[in-house]
Amino acid sequence: MTPFIAEVLGTFLLILLGNGVVANAVLKDTKGHNGGWVMISFGWAIGVFAGVLVAQHVSGAHINPAVTIGLAIGGKFAWSAVPMYILAQMIGAMLGAFAVWLSYKDHYTATTDPDGILATFSTGPAIRNSGSNLMTEIIGTFVLVIAVFYMSSPNFATAEPGIPPGLGSIGALPVALIVLGVGLCLGGPTGYAINPARDLGPRITHAILPLKNKGNSDWGYSWIPVIGPVIGGALAALLYIGLS
Repeated sequence: MTPFIAEVLGTFLLILLGNGVVANAVLKDTKGHNGGWVMISFGWAIGVFAGVLVAQHVSGAHINPAVTIGLAIGGKFAWSAVPMYILAQMIGAMLGAFAVWLSYKDHYTATTDPDGILATFSTGPAIRNSGSNLMTEIIGTFVLVIAVFYMSSPNFATAEPGIPPGLGSIGALPVALIVLGVGLCLGGPTGYAINPARDLGPRITHAILPLKNKGNSDWGYSWIPVIGPVIGGALAALLYIGLS
């Protein structure tokens, strides 16, 4: 398995389980209908765990462009590999969202709320305020990426010959717990995208799929869960450099 395929597969699993738990909680007549925010937060944490577990020994399991860019800024990842990783993450995210649709196809048909349908693909604000929403995404991603820096080994991925890439001491569970914490503690205002591919890839899938009652894909908001996480990851990297 190549790093590209590992990032595709890892991000696919992240979105399949993450958006899958949202679909279970939101869509009509599912077994988990109205399961609530705690259920959703735990589902996303398990999605992170699965994605990291599968990809970590091949690609370092970034599964998030904000992590990839942050690591490159911090000198832990080669800039030349950044576009390839982000492309893989976008492909994996789109495929993961498509697989959620296949799994819940009958429930999508039964659901008449377009906002609920969109929520199973991408994030949206509880109170729409671009400045506040952007700041929430910056802060949430900052927490994730700064934690990654301080729990990872110097050779996070694709670095020195003879040393296998991977997450080093971080493993799969600690990063999943960080995402769980961000979701429970900071996820209320925006749904905590904290990952540009997690939001943009499924939003594109939402726009493409022939969903009944799907409404629009809310492209006016879509820049916030892309730009916010990139800024948050960059700030975490700069703080790491400054404190090193």
